Amino acid sequence: LAFCRGRIVRVPKGPLIRVVGTEVAIPCSVSDYDGPSEQNFDWEFSRDTDFVRIVSTWDSTFTSEEYQKRVGRGDIKLRRSSNDAVELVIRNIQPADQGRYKCSTPSTDATVQGNYDAEVQVKVISDGLSVSGSKARSSTSLRLSEGDSFKLRCSAITTSPEHTHLHVTWQIKSGSSWQDILSLTHEGKFQPGPGYEERYRSGDIRLDTGANDTYRLSVSQASSADGGAYRCLVSEWVRGVDGSWQKIQEKSVEIATVSIQRTDVVISTSNVSVTERDSLDLTCNITTDRSGIFQAEVMWYFSASPDDTLSDAQLLLSMDHDSVVSDSTLISLSHVDRNSYRLLVRDVDVEDSGYYFCEAAIWVPLHNGSWHKVVERTSAPVSVVVTALEPDYDVFLNASKTPKFSDDPTELSCRITNVQDTEANIRFTVSWYYRQHLPGDDVVAEELLASMDADWTLLPGDRGRERIQNGEIIFSKKSADTFSLRIQWTSESDRGDYFCVISAWSRHRNNSWVKSKDVTSASVHIFWATQDYTLTVEAVKLKPFFVAGHTFEMTCKVSSKNIKTPRYSVLITAEKPFTDQSSPNGTTRIISLNQDSVVRLEDWTDQTRVDGVVLEKVQENEFRYRMYQTQISDAGLYRCVVTAWSPGGGGMWREAVNGLSNPIQIDFQTSGPVFNVSVHSDSPTIYQGEVADLLCIVTTEGMPLEPDDMSFDVSWFAVRSFALDREPILLASLDRRGIVTQSRRNGSSDLSLERISPLEFRLRVHGCEDHDFGNHYCVVTPWVRSATGVWQREPDIKAKPIFLSVKMDVLNAFKYPLLIGIGLATVTGLLSCLIGYCSSRWCCKKEVQETRRERRRLMSMEMD
Repeated sequence: LAFCRGRIVRVPKGPLIRVVGTEVAIPCSVSDYDGPSEQNFDWEFSRDTDFVRIVSTWDSTFTSEEYQKRVGRGDIKLRRSSNDAVELVIRNIQPADQGRYKCSTPSTDATVQGNYDAEVQVKVISDGLSVSGSKARSSTSLRLSEGDSFKLRCSAITTSPEHTHLHVTWQIKSGSSWQDILSLTHEGKFQPGPGYEERYRSGDIRLDTGANDTYRLSVSQASSADGGAYRCLVSEWVRGVDGSWQKIQEKSVEIATVSIQRTDVVISTSNVSVTERDSLDLTCNITTDRSGIFQAEVMWYFSASPDDTLSDAQLLLSMDHDSVVSDSTLISLSHVDRNSYRLLVRDVDVEDSGYYFCEAAIWVPLHNGSWHKVVERTSAPVSVVVTALEPDYDVFLNASKTPKFSDDPTELSCRITNVQDTEANIRFTVSWYYRQHLPGDDVVAEELLASMDADWTLLPGDRGRERIQNGEIIFSKKSADTFSLRIQWTSESDRGDYFCVISAWSRHRNNSWVKSKDVTSASVHIFWATQDYTLTVEAVKLKPFFVAGHTFEMTCKVSSKNIKTPRYSVLITAEKPFTDQSSPNGTTRIISLNQDSVVRLEDWTDQTRVDGVVLEKVQENEFRYRMYQTQISDAGLYRCVVTAWSPGGGGMWREAVNGLSNPIQIDFQTSGPVFNVSVHSDSPTIYQGEVADLLCIVTTEGMPLEPDDMSFDVSWFAVRSFALDREPILLASLDRRGIVTQSRRNGSSDLSLERISPLEFRLRVHGCEDHDFGNHYCVVTPWVRSATGVWQREPDIKAKPIFLSVKMDVLNAFKYPLLIGIGLATVTGLLSCLIGYCSSRWCCKKEVQETRRERRRLMSMEMD
């Protein structure tokens, strides 16, 4: 197989049928060529056999004398469409131009291959197409009303000797350009223009063919956009040899100019302002030049916003084209004249303020007696403002009861006076406000105490809500025009300015209440002169000197001024040295007695001396504190904290002032021993699973003591970090009676705590794990027996911590897994050998029968 490639020159397949007097464009293109991208073309013409040169793209002398004039005038020219394509354009083609046209391309190829010219036959036929308007219509101007229907006709006929088809298009002039409405194509299909698809599907625009080659355009429901000039555009098409359609000519004729009178709907008045209880009168006017029989359908709408659509607005009233009005009590709709419709709203109120608009539709009768809607319009909204009828009245506030002292009652009366222009549909409510009184011009925002809604329901404010619910503040309505505020027990925080606001409410047609006016009263100042409370507390030590084991006793005497019938609550506190671990801040609350003489132990934690402290009331202003069997750990400064209470409202007590007494010091002069504590371990670094031994060693200095005269409480703590930056964890404790207490543990290791000598205590951690590492220390509380046989508690002593490190024993960790692995491998090998032996011995045994061989002796060569 061999493939050839060469230049190809193409022209349309002929014959090309064209109409005399029209413009003809014959394309010619070349492909698969070598050389420059822009190619040149030569055109020649032949009626019979010889070709005459017409025009060339590269040689100006190519044109023959016969065509020089036409080429010079531009009647014949070449129009290049690309580098490899041109068109031969002949304007006003004549029958003499009928014949064969040849397109040639000069060679730019290295080798001569392919074709270098092509011919096409052009046939010129006479003009047989005629287009005209309807003869039945005398006028070319139509004046119609919006919603009307109209029809336009044009006639198109052809007498062409060839088999041609007509393409009819109705157009309207929009501005300076023509826009397609509806077409009947040369293939017999209807094609609506852009924007007319929906009207074509609904049947409002149709194109019908009639007798005598007429084409009728029918338009229903005409709108203002349908106004303009109409023309009928007809083109003639012929099918070529290759089956494609070619337009050979086109003609048009203007049929009519249509003007559409717009139907407008307006409301006779612009913005309206009416007074409450009056009537609202609006008129909807329909502007149309329609002279025939028609009926209007009118609907009135109300909206709170001018931008609302019909679906969002409220339908007030409607009248259909049969003049049937929908029912309404306070709203009526009447037909004033042929084009005017009146809306009357009686007894308007504030809720009727808003925007009103009407929607009107025009209905015309059809031949079958039914009615047809031709147009529908909506008016612009009209703003209606209803001014409320405000009653005229004054408000007077006075204080019927004013407090002279704290906890006295206060009563204010708010009265409505000079009431005018009020109706039965008006009711009054009150709101009470408080404003703190400050000296100077400082402005303080008022606070709402309580208010009433239209149903006289009390709504408490944020200030004093709890007091209102408890009945300490009472709001009441004494009469139709008087409201009162009563504070049962007035406190200093109630001093300030009070005022009331009287609100007038109007009842609307739907029985709802709407606030129409507020009037504020003048303020009333509530104040009484007070003196500051004073409270003096004196603590007295009854025994100036005592020793450990004796009873400590002191009294607290209280005196107060400017407090009405006071009662006192007393709290005894002790300021211990900072070495005391039970109170890191140095102050301990011991025992208290409230204003009702109820005693309570506060932070007293010595379970062995629960009854060792007593606080009692000697007189109304004198209290006595006793502490039995005092110990050295009780040393410190003791005070009385006294609170004075005055009777408040509702039998409650109110805190007035606090006082603090002078300190009473407890100091024991002792020459006993001095205890020191240290922690020791022979192996602070151990491996997992081993036992860690930690020793807490107590040493004494100074006066020696017998072992039976001293005892110790020992507690072990651990901090799980290298630095002491975490909370200590209690591990175990041993009290002086020998009772061991262990804390709950999460790991598998165990603890033991024992006393191995009078001054040594050992903590053992059995089966240490990695989480047992950290700083370990002990806290020792010494107990010393005095000469009187009383055990005295000494201050707690904390040892310096020691760090315990736990490591992992690699050999022991892998010893047992390695032995288990070797054992399992050995057992598995032996078992495999046993199975193989048994299988070969009994399962795979075969009996082999050997064939008996004949014993023959070889013959000698001589016998052969």
